[in-house]
Amino acid sequence: MEKIKLFAKNLLCFIETLFILYAGNIYSQKIIKPYEMENWYVPESEIDKIVFKTLKGKNLKFANPCSDEVFIRRIYLDTIGILPEPEKVINFINDKNPDKRKILIDELLEKKEFAEYWSMKWSDILRIKAEFPINLWPNGVQAYHSWILNSLMENKPYDKFVRELLTSSGSNFRNPPVNFYRAIQGRNPYSIASAICLTFMGVRFEKLPKEIQEGMSRIFSKVSYKKSLEWKEEIVYFNNELQEPVEGILPDGTKVKIPPDKDPREVFADWLIKPENPYFSKNIVNRIWSWIFGRGIIHQPDDITPENPPAIPELLTYLEKELVKSNYNLKHIYRIIFNSRTYQQSFIPESNNPELEKYFAYYSPKRLSAEVLLDIICKISGTGVEYISPIPEPYTFIPPEQRNVLLGDGSITGPFLELFGRPPRDTGYETERKNQIDEKQMRYLLNSSELHKKIQSSQYIRNLIKETKNDKKKIIENIYLTLLSRYPTQPEEEILSAYFNKSGISLNQAIEDIIWALINSKEFLYNH
Repeated sequence: MEKIKLFAKNLLCFIETLFILYAGNIYSQKIIKPYEMENWYVPESEIDKIVFKTLKGKNLKFANPCSDEVFIRRIYLDTIGILPEPEKVINFINDKNPDKRKILIDELLEKKEFAEYWSMKWSDILRIKAEFPINLWPNGVQAYHSWILNSLMENKPYDKFVRELLTSSGSNFRNPPVNFYRAIQGRNPYSIASAICLTFMGVRFEKLPKEIQEGMSRIFSKVSYKKSLEWKEEIVYFNNELQEPVEGILPDGTKVKIPPDKDPREVFADWLIKPENPYFSKNIVNRIWSWIFGRGIIHQPDDITPENPPAIPELLTYLEKELVKSNYNLKHIYRIIFNSRTYQQSFIPESNNPELEKYFAYYSPKRLSAEVLLDIICKISGTGVEYISPIPEPYTFIPPEQRNVLLGDGSITGPFLELFGRPPRDTGYETERKNQIDEKQMRYLLNSSELHKKIQSSQYIRNLIKETKNDKKKIIENIYLTLLSRYPTQPEEEILSAYFNKSGISLNQAIEDIIWALINSKEFLYNH
């Protein structure tokens, strides 16, 4: 017991000291390293010109450029949901090529991990879930998630991706996009129209005029469902038994009369994906901006109304035009955002003006998503998490070596994921995912015996001791490079070196304490 008390006391003292150092680095404008640079070496982009003009008009200032250490950690997390390896960090810091950030962005966008990470985002808003209230069933989930993952891997044009979802018919096992119609709470025309509005237009259906709600619902009145002889299989199809034309109304108020032999979904899809559509491109570029910056140009990203205007209208228009010009290449939008100075700003604002966040005058820190955080902890500990489907037909087993971001089924979850805000995927709203730190999460990180065991049994610690040959300076550097993607500052190194030399603290125990303390720091828990 005395040993445990001593351990807890030492740990809490260390965390307190580290937090003071961390807070000092953030809020003292005199300290540049290790978070900021003094000058830009990336060229100003069109995004930056628009944002800078807006800030100047409101007497606000851009933040300083972020350091290479901050950038490499940020871009890895924002593109592939993984921390860079220490050797990657060292090589990047030492690289003198002025285009190194651009080169790294291009490299990361082509990795399979990019598709894996972003499939998690799409799985949220497309409501991929086997169990109530969605009931896709495991076979449907696997088919749907694989189709999304493959679409992202091939960088399928966004207009084609959406058209396939909206116009698909057939078996939910054999034609995966039809699961879009099955992943909706309610199979009536109103529910279908509501889900389509939210997902592909960023509009909440109930806020549209009553006449448009009724007219748009009629467009989806011929979507039908039927069972097959195969267990849990369902067919989604265009039901043309009623030989009457459909008189519908599009969301912009245009009235359409669709002949009985024409699938109304095709008419709607053709209208939706037109370059001049007022909703389609605006919705997706705003979502992407929100996913990257933590808030949309229109905020919230799934509540686009005339009463909720964009913070910077010119910026939204520019991104819409770029998407259309690129033939709906979503990677093009990611690329121009990531290469902008607006994205590569420091997370340290120039003042405490609340308007700075709204107008993107700094990079607003985002807590790591539940899946990414768990993936990092699993990698450090060398132990994964095993998942078993609660639905026995068919029995689903997720091996512990699989990344948590690839957990396609929203029904398959665990205590950690639920605690850290993984969404239930019931509604498709962005707000279902909770990415704010709270007291329960902090108590878990500080007190969890499960987390403690993972760190104690860490293969990373054993390898670290072996590779560094017990060199404490190298051990400290490696831990920082692994978890924070930077070298420790001189004061941090002095504190940690002194901690290693405390009487009664073994080398293993000191390493465990340092890792645990850093995992509890905001610098680790947030992408900044």
